Amino acid sequence: MTNLIDNFEEAAAMILFAIGFSMLLLNRNLFKKVVGLNIMDTGVYLFLASMGYIEGRMSPIIRDGITSADAYINPIPSGLVLTGIVVSVSVSAMMLSLTVRLYRRYRTLDLDKIYAIARNSD
Repeated sequence: MTNLIDNFEEAAAMILFAIGFSMLLLNRNLFKKVVGLNIMDTGVYLFLASMGYIEGRMSPIIRDGITSADAYINPIPSGLVLTGIVVSVSVSAMMLSLTVRLYRRYRTLDLDKIYAIARNSD
């Protein structure tokens, strides 16, 4: 139990990832799939950020003339999270715009109905 309490950020990240992944797999509604992917992304970003943080170290900005690498956290996970957020916003915007186009054409967001309508129209 103490391991879970000590690593609650990682546990929360895994729970968020599992919730998003199950939404992505089990829902037929396209909008809910987009939301599930965003929740899954959030879990990944939380995990990366929690892995990059080291207790007792400072952000990687040189202060007071301290240049030792042991005094600072690793900036790579923070950069990956920031880049991932930018990519995720772009992907979400694209998915939502395609969802709107599909809704305008088929008047539904249910994947099974869209597939059936598209198959019958051929």
